[in-house]
Amino acid sequence: MKCLCAIIFLILMTEARVMAQTFTLESPGKDLIVKVLIGKDIHFGMSYKGKSYVLPSRLALALANGKVLGDLPKLSNSKYTTVNRTVRPLYGISGSVKENYRELRLDFKGDYTLLFRAYNEGFAYRFVTRIRDSIIVRSEQSEFCFNGNYEAFFHPDLSESGYRRQAISDQLKPNYSSLPVLVKAPGLNILIHESDVLDYPCMSVSSAAGKANTLTAGHSPYPKRTEIGGYSNFGVLVKESENFIAKTTGTRAFPWRIVAIAGEDKDILNNQLVFLLASENKLADVSWIRPGRVAWDWWNALNLTGVPFRSGINTETYKYFIDFAAANHLEYVNLDEGWSDPFDLMKVSGQVDMQELIRYAKEKGVGLILWCVWHTLDRQMTEALDQFERWGISGIKVDFMNRDDQVLVQFHERLLKEAAKRKMLVNFHGAYHPTGTARTYPNQINVEGVKGLEWNKFDSLGVNPVHDVTLPFIRMFAGSMDYTPGAMQNYNRKDWRQVPDRPMSQGTRCHQLAMYIVYYAPLQMLSDAPTAYQKEPEYLKFLSAIPTVWDETVPLAGKTGEYVAIARKKNSKWFAGAMTNWDARELTVKLDFLEQGKVFSAEILSDGLNAERMGSDLEHRFIKVKKGDTLRIPMAGGGGWAATFSPE
Repeated sequence: MKCLCAIIFLILMTEARVMAQTFTLESPGKDLIVKVLIGKDIHFGMSYKGKSYVLPSRLALALANGKVLGDLPKLSNSKYTTVNRTVRPLYGISGSVKENYRELRLDFKGDYTLLFRAYNEGFAYRFVTRIRDSIIVRSEQSEFCFNGNYEAFFHPDLSESGYRRQAISDQLKPNYSSLPVLVKAPGLNILIHESDVLDYPCMSVSSAAGKANTLTAGHSPYPKRTEIGGYSNFGVLVKESENFIAKTTGTRAFPWRIVAIAGEDKDILNNQLVFLLASENKLADVSWIRPGRVAWDWWNALNLTGVPFRSGINTETYKYFIDFAAANHLEYVNLDEGWSDPFDLMKVSGQVDMQELIRYAKEKGVGLILWCVWHTLDRQMTEALDQFERWGISGIKVDFMNRDDQVLVQFHERLLKEAAKRKMLVNFHGAYHPTGTARTYPNQINVEGVKGLEWNKFDSLGVNPVHDVTLPFIRMFAGSMDYTPGAMQNYNRKDWRQVPDRPMSQGTRCHQLAMYIVYYAPLQMLSDAPTAYQKEPEYLKFLSAIPTVWDETVPLAGKTGEYVAIARKKNSKWFAGAMTNWDARELTVKLDFLEQGKVFSAEILSDGLNAERMGSDLEHRFIKVKKGDTLRIPMAGGGGWAATFSPE
């Protein structure tokens, strides 16, 4: 009996020790520390430079069979590893990315693992399961318990809205934010997002009811019944949902949950954790993938002037767009809504001779991109994509998903695979924010997921410079964004109006120009009409020469919602852009990013003296500069600044 009691005692003590385990994971630079606490459940916390920012926060994954991964966990093994390597993207904001992290692997009885990675730029965790059969995920619990009621930037809509500044614990309506969310803690920016979301719904957060300073995760449930609806019946509305979020294979890795950090706002601008945590490229052949600039028809309502034909959705108009693209070395022309029946992609508009456009575009060396309603394309995917391949179409712009449940995430991946087989790019509009998929399927050439310039066509408030200088610090952290800049009618706050078929921008023309450098968009639209640009040949020459992907990115200055300045390099040439909110300001930037021992010819476009009255007013000048020089960047209210630096 005594022997039996001793054995029981030892077993209980062993279990108690397991239940009380704490693991510490340091970033390579040792400033960021993640603590993982394993007791009756699993919690994580984070400190930075000795200060606690994230208090113990629970994580768990609940299955429909009643099993909860993370409840009463029994650890079977743990392992630390270190990775220090250089990753070379196919394209991006830099030609190479340093990946340096320490990883903690925790294996548990019950066929699951937790992975934690600590970078100098933040940390992330994910579940990995080794369950033989398929599983149904009822819910996933992710808490983010902060050490204070910090300010947070909520995005209270799935895809396109402004940002709402609030305290974490505010129970504002809607109590919802799609990701990323920016939390402004004293001395530290904290961004919550996710990466490698495949065959699983996207995550959102809300302010926790009854738990101070806490954001809790949510996921769209799996659709049970849907019907066509929404604007022009372009959407598929979920009318009834299941009581679970995913049906998936039992052996898989789940999405990474990211907590990124930046001491200064500007440091967010080159944080690439979302890219680094995504699965590596799955496409065998990527040689055909070509980022570039696009002459776009829809925003400008096809308003050509001084042409010998009636502009509209017709062959003559699109030929003009193709000529414009070819003359200005733009890679693509986008044919938006109207080129076909939106519900039958095999029915081309009677005014469009597609065969002639294909022939003409090929002769001019310009690729064509076709707009599609997502559920039409989903229904006709094989037939339509095969036809597009026969035509020689370069890419598709897919619109109006406006959901982030598992079914839509599956659609994204399925389309990317099928499009890649036919060497086609995909630009998702009306879509959830990027989650690193462009690394896994690099034919995902851009994603909207942003309240962009189109809102000036159909919304009485439009988009303004405050919003414009908020995006780089939150939305752009997730990945590329198709804001579609380039307006040539530029107005101040007092004079701006919503005019659907004669749209205009808020702020100055240089504010729009700077977006082509500040905003990362591998497929970048020129949103205004070709004839509007042709009336300003010097401006057009500068604009059309701005690359869309980069070899190096150097943040220069920034404060969320106030101003931003960034420098980017392509080949031997540097480009720099700056933008401000409605406040006029002058930034001073030291040109330390330039190479030592070289003289550079700088071409600068900046707000003119009268830009606050007439947004189109700008100054164009050339100067000589070198590394270490200081440059003044004056900007009007709602203004901007752009420059190129060419070595002599």
